[in-house]
Amino acid sequence: MNPQEKILKLYKFFTGIVFNIAIVILLFSLFVGLGRTIMELGFVFTEETVRLSIKELVTNVLSIVILLELVRAFVDYFEHERVRIEILIEIAIAFMIREFMIYIFAGNIKGTDVIFWTLGIALLVGARTITVIYKPTK
Repeated sequence: MNPQEKILKLYKFFTGIVFNIAIVILLFSLFVGLGRTIMELGFVFTEETVRLSIKELVTNVLSIVILLELVRAFVDYFEHERVRIEILIEIAIAFMIREFMIYIFAGNIKGTDVIFWTLGIALLVGARTITVIYKPTK
């Protein structure tokens, strides 16, 4: 076995360890986030904090979706030994929708902001559609 093969094998070994640790951390964060969201669900029913609690609920749920997509990206890396662009675009779409919803709930939104946010999300959705139509061959 030549030195390059040894280094490549060592690289794959350490990359596997790092990705496994990252997946464990993401899964732990996912369960903590889900638990906190379930515990805070009771606040939705109190009349004093309905608007604030709904904002928090939407933010938490969208954050959980982002974490799920990140876990899927890491697992997909192990299955295919490459990062697929469509999964990264899905993460970006979920993140942009989350940030847009937070921005809306803050109440500082103007007409031009809505246009730019919508355009950005639409471009990402268009890019995702293109990745579905034109899948790369291995």
